[in-house]
Amino acid sequence: MLHAKPPQTPMISSSRLSKDGLSHVFDPTTYRVIVGALQYITLTRLEIASFVNKVCQYMQAPQEHHWKAVKQILRYLASTSTHGILIRSARDLCLVGFSDSDWGSDVDDRQTLHIGYFIYFGFTLVS
Repeated sequence: MLHAKPPQTPMISSSRLSKDGLSHVFDPTTYRVIVGALQYITLTRLEIASFVNKVCQYMQAPQEHHWKAVKQILRYLASTSTHGILIRSARDLCLVGFSDSDWGSDVDDRQTLHIGYFIYFGFTLVS
């Protein structure tokens, strides 16, 4: 997989994973170990969280198309290994938040219609 062509996305959007099928993975334990490691990686690589969640749903009886989806995620991670949350030295670590809301645009009940926020941990945007 080191020389595999790097994909643009962690999972093909047209792929529909399901539990139906006849081709079981040759080693379900390997599938479970790798998917478990991917769950840990989602702490710093948030863009793969929904895809990892999808392949986690088939840990009981993984099939060949589930394994192909996991390999797609692994190829994506290998090609984007320089991406992630950068945490700098301790002197730069401070939690700063900014928010904005529009509290009066609805003239009927004065409820907020738009809310936005940014949370920075040091110089890194985390939410």
